[in-house]
Amino acid sequence: MEPRSMLFSPLKIGDLTLPNRITMAPTFLGYGNKDGTVSDLILEHYRTMARSGAALIVVENTGVHPSGLGSPFMLRADEDRYIAGLTELAKAIHAEGSLAFMQLNHAGRYAFMPDRMAPSPVPVGKVTPKEMTLEDIEDAVQWFAKAAGRVRSADFDGVELHGGTGYLLSQFASPRTNKRTDKYGGDAQKRRRFPLEVADAVISAVGRDFPVGYRFLASECLPDGLIVDEAIPLAEALAKTGVSYLSVMIGTHESFPVEPYVSMEGTEGYMAPYAEIIKKATPGVPVIAAGRVQSPSVAEAILQTGKADLVGLARVLFADPLWPKKAQGLVKDPIVPCNPSCSLCMRRVMTGKPAVCSQWDKSTRDAFLKRIGENSDT
Repeated sequence: MEPRSMLFSPLKIGDLTLPNRITMAPTFLGYGNKDGTVSDLILEHYRTMARSGAALIVVENTGVHPSGLGSPFMLRADEDRYIAGLTELAKAIHAEGSLAFMQLNHAGRYAFMPDRMAPSPVPVGKVTPKEMTLEDIEDAVQWFAKAAGRVRSADFDGVELHGGTGYLLSQFASPRTNKRTDKYGGDAQKRRRFPLEVADAVISAVGRDFPVGYRFLASECLPDGLIVDEAIPLAEALAKTGVSYLSVMIGTHESFPVEPYVSMEGTEGYMAPYAEIIKKATPGVPVIAAGRVQSPSVAEAILQTGKADLVGLARVLFADPLWPKKAQGLVKDPIVPCNPSCSLCMRRVMTGKPAVCSQWDKSTRDAFLKRIGENSDT
């Protein structure tokens, strides 16, 4: 890259200074232990990600309560007994030179157990979640706040609230999944109440000196779902609460396999236009753009044209953990691209298997599969 590249210029998030504009967007890979604790596989994975040269590593969605686990292999921060493992994880990331944030999540209607809770009883397949009571909602606010406190105790540098992918925070914001008629539902302003209460409570719990980011859903890409015009006021309100950044995404589990998302997803930098909309609405709040940012030139263009302040790499970094160093010219080998027509990593996760990348070289893939007790990646 050019010496004056924005991609390798510093940026402040709160009191933290990032040496470059590359972040690892949180990516669930199914590497955790079945009891929600940090596994050796998790530690090794995040050491590799931190060794990449990305300035900020955001650890994958971590449960704030047993009722909201999206997988039995999801990391957890809902009890103090998880702090020791999370501390070891933060230490592993820091040892490789990156900052460490942890994403906190409640899956709501996407939880893996049959007894689920959500803003409204909108079915997911054959499962209909129970509608949360006002007491449930009050409790959920505190689940996030207490989990954030544990993350701070574990020596992480910040937290990120998962308001994307159609999980609980965005379920409240969406007209598709929030059919309530009380103070938490109805018009768009009332649907924003719960995510704003969570952001306020988390910031109060950890203090203004501890960054709180927000994974932000700009559009569900569904005919009856959240649209960007309704998302903008939520972004503006989150900015007023004092969130440290907005990491912009589009789509949910129900929109991922259908149009228009399917066609968009194969395009490099396809989420950047939405990041630009949110950035214009929230001046002064750093914005992250993700969405198949395959090449350094596209990443640089996103920054240079003001669409975002940082880029988030998810599957791209999983496919090639040397992407940042190759982009900077520190490693001369070509970047190994994430194959847009391949979904091996996601297929495995959805069937309860640890993620593997088809782009890894054969020796790396074979060694990984041998470690987890498999003979092939089918």
